[in-house]
Amino acid sequence: MGKLTEEAAPPLQLRGLAVHAGLIDEAGQAAMAEDIRQVVRVVPMRAPVTPSGRKMSVRMSAAGDLGWVSDAGGYRYSARHHSGIPWPPIPASVLRVWELVSGCRRPPDSCLINLYGEGARMGMHRDADEACLDWPVVSVSLGDDALFRIGNLQRGGRTESVWLHSGDVVVMGGEARLRYHGIDRIRFGSSKLLCNGGRLNLTLRVAG
Repeated sequence: MGKLTEEAAPPLQLRGLAVHAGLIDEAGQAAMAEDIRQVVRVVPMRAPVTPSGRKMSVRMSAAGDLGWVSDAGGYRYSARHHSGIPWPPIPASVLRVWELVSGCRRPPDSCLINLYGEGARMGMHRDADEACLDWPVVSVSLGDDALFRIGNLQRGGRTESVWLHSGDVVVMGGEARLRYHGIDRIRFGSSKLLCNGGRLNLTLRVAG
């Protein structure tokens, strides 16, 4: 099952975000990746389409009571995969991360699963579709390194970037909850965790 390294150094504070480097050890990463494989066997990943009709470069799925969907009807949370199947439960290995770093007694009801293949990126955005924005977003990195960019509470202005590695966890809470952020690129092939390469990003949140 692996372990979470509770004795690790204090997290890096970056514009109010807490970056827990190497929080999940190699065995824990492998177990978590296998748990996610089981989820996406039930609810396969797909590349979402924006309301304007543009296909995103990441592929997505979800676990929990709610998953995030995007189509001509807009961005929103849904209780079902586009096939009509309810999302599977959030794996216990992933919930353990929330329990350790979120500071919240309430469990998350949504775990979004993003797969970044070669050349994939995520433009600057903020997570503001949740019913209540008081709860943090906890982000888990598995697989290839990713260049994570953190911006401001409004679009534009100076930004800062940090490379995230497999096993790193980022917590966006408090005033930093609505900061714009994105993934500029990944170092494809920098990790051997995923059979076909790429990066899995798991984001835990209270959505409903």
